[in-house]
Amino acid sequence: MRTLQQANLATIVILFQTRCGLSRGITYYLLSIAVTDFIVIIVAVIINRIGSIYFRYSLLSTTPGCRISTVLVYISRDSSVWLTVTFTLDRFVAICCQSLKTRYCTEKIASVIIGIVCLLSCIKNAAFFFVYQPLYILDGKPWFCDLKSSYYILPAWQCYQWLDHMLTPFLPFLLILLFNALTVRHIIAASRARKRLRCSENSKDAELANRNKSIVLLFTISLSFLLLWATYVGRFLFVQLTGEGYFGGLDFNDPQFILQEMTNLLQLFSSCNNVFIYAVTQTKFRQELMKLLLFPYTFLKRFIKR
Repeated sequence: MRTLQQANLATIVILFQTRCGLSRGITYYLLSIAVTDFIVIIVAVIINRIGSIYFRYSLLSTTPGCRISTVLVYISRDSSVWLTVTFTLDRFVAICCQSLKTRYCTEKIASVIIGIVCLLSCIKNAAFFFVYQPLYILDGKPWFCDLKSSYYILPAWQCYQWLDHMLTPFLPFLLILLFNALTVRHIIAASRARKRLRCSENSKDAELANRNKSIVLLFTISLSFLLLWATYVGRFLFVQLTGEGYFGGLDFNDPQFILQEMTNLLQLFSSCNNVFIYAVTQTKFRQELMKLLLFPYTFLKRFIKR
């Protein structure tokens, strides 16, 4: 877990320096995704998961602390997901809509969209603070969180539950698939046209090569999101079709608890692997990462020479 934290922090540092050869708009999107992913690791994994297991009777394990941490998890999770969607949309516009590219794919628009996504995530997930009740009360103090039975019964909460899952991740699933499909179709058509104009199937095309690198990054992030969220979607549909509730206990030997935690693990892992995606798909990112890793050695070497 410490390695994942350090990897995401290194990603933030590298993207903040804007030395990866990407436009400022793309850098803003990737930097915002990296920041929200880092927050997900801190809040969802370290505080909410590890903290509740190894520090079971700390302040964070009280019902108010549990409620706040859970809301923060949902906010950071939704922000990360929808920033991935907006990044996919930005690349779709940049590649497929040349007339709109100069107006939409700018650092100003990127900043506004990132701010709107984070604000709407806060507003939408504030209601989760009211769906939990104490798992039990000990010496007059409420401990842990358990979903209220009204969350499954009242029509208002049922609508909110469906709205929550439609917005994350069903709608992002559809939008990412749609934008990627349209982008692929456009790239294939454009590649065939450029090859016909250059009258050579094997000639090198710098513009096409750069475009392909961006597409590799886009598709890798998008497909990673789709695959790692698939079990979460399957778990939600299973609960809705069978009428069973989510497991609310802490029995580590219960199969339902293991299945539910594995689903959450894969979902959270989608916020931890972007640094590896950058490293695999981007040459300049790997170069900057290597410089960052060797910085203590180079600094010490320069200090000794002086």
